[in-house]
Amino acid sequence: MNVNTQLDSKTKFVSPKTASVPRIKILLADTDRRPYTPRLAMAFVAAGCEVSAVCTSHNPINAIKARPQLFPYSAVRPKQSLLHAIQSVNPDLIVPCDDRAVLHLQQLCGQTGLSASVVKVIERSLGPSGSYPVVSARYPLLELAREQGINVPATQYIQTSQDLEEWREKQPLPWVLKADGTWGGGGVRIVNAAKQVDGLFRTLSQPCTLRRAVKRLMINRDPFYMRDWWQKNSRALIAQAMVTGRPANCAVACWEGQVLAQINVEVLATLFPTGPAKIVRMIDNPEMTYAAKSIAQKLQLSGFFGLDFIIDDKTKATYLIEMNPRCTPLSHIQLGPGIGLIPALYAALVNHPLSTRTCSPATRVGEAIAYFPQAHDSEGEFNGPTFYDFPNDEPQLTDALLHPYPEKTLLYRIVDQMSSYRDWMLSYTAFRHFFRA
Repeated sequence: MNVNTQLDSKTKFVSPKTASVPRIKILLADTDRRPYTPRLAMAFVAAGCEVSAVCTSHNPINAIKARPQLFPYSAVRPKQSLLHAIQSVNPDLIVPCDDRAVLHLQQLCGQTGLSASVVKVIERSLGPSGSYPVVSARYPLLELAREQGINVPATQYIQTSQDLEEWREKQPLPWVLKADGTWGGGGVRIVNAAKQVDGLFRTLSQPCTLRRAVKRLMINRDPFYMRDWWQKNSRALIAQAMVTGRPANCAVACWEGQVLAQINVEVLATLFPTGPAKIVRMIDNPEMTYAAKSIAQKLQLSGFFGLDFIIDDKTKATYLIEMNPRCTPLSHIQLGPGIGLIPALYAALVNHPLSTRTCSPATRVGEAIAYFPQAHDSEGEFNGPTFYDFPNDEPQLTDALLHPYPEKTLLYRIVDQMSSYRDWMLSYTAFRHFFRA
């Protein structure tokens, strides 16, 4: 990868220099050790905010120089963990960094006996509680988008095998099956053959199995799957018509239904076929901009959210395929001093007139962004002008992101070695069969 430019992680956002500007308190919530959580913390600190975080152990946020106040995020009592952190910090804004944190905040907001101040700060951070059933489920969100005149692929809500059979009769293959409550491409399957349908439906809709929960706990050091297994919640599915085209997405900062800043990108490279992006390129796409503004206004959203799209290869039409009701890897990106989503949101929090510098400039269209650490080993995948999202002057964070905590454990290394040996044996066996044929 030819990296011509680097995003400067130490670029400072110059906040309004008035005595009346309060010091904004930000509370990050992360159950999944997301690599962009520490980057968000760094960006908010650079904007002049006081940052705290409620997170699981060994979060990479521990590695940044401006280490925030940390609170434990319990998989056994997640809502209580959030409540304790909120009451301790009294934040101006809560920023969930993964889908589970969003769900826990929504559940906490609906808890009986909760103080009005806690409800107020959650709704101030996410939007009104009436929007939560829509933003957290794929099908209602896509139906709302369709009503707003946004292009959406043919989609069916799948609850039973009968629903699946009805969809099969009216929609030719290929399809995409997606499960609610999943992320990072983990609950997405492309169906190319009729014989795959029933097996994929059972796999995606069934509750988390004990085997999967134990594996996630022991290997990935993620105890939240044990909670999923214990609760035995089945997952809602949708089936979507397959749109052949280029994936794209946008990151949005909004306040009380108004979009403050937005970055639109098309995906140049992903970690795996249905997985998250590692290299993206900024684009000017009016359909993506309209979709974000319409959804934010209709649901009166605040904070961060992202939208995923497919741009049809033939018609060039842009289709919305899902929403991420949280920050995304683009959310912390600053394209220069005062240019980005966090400066825009900061301006709203301090009630300062919004500068045009907070919006992504048209002159950036065509430039690529390579995420770190996702694109660390992507040499040669893209040769255009590229911002490399590298955490300059943060060697401990760099190491923590390149070698995340689970990979440092003995059990993880043993399993990884066994998997490598198994893959080698399979390749060797295939090689021998090829020459014997």
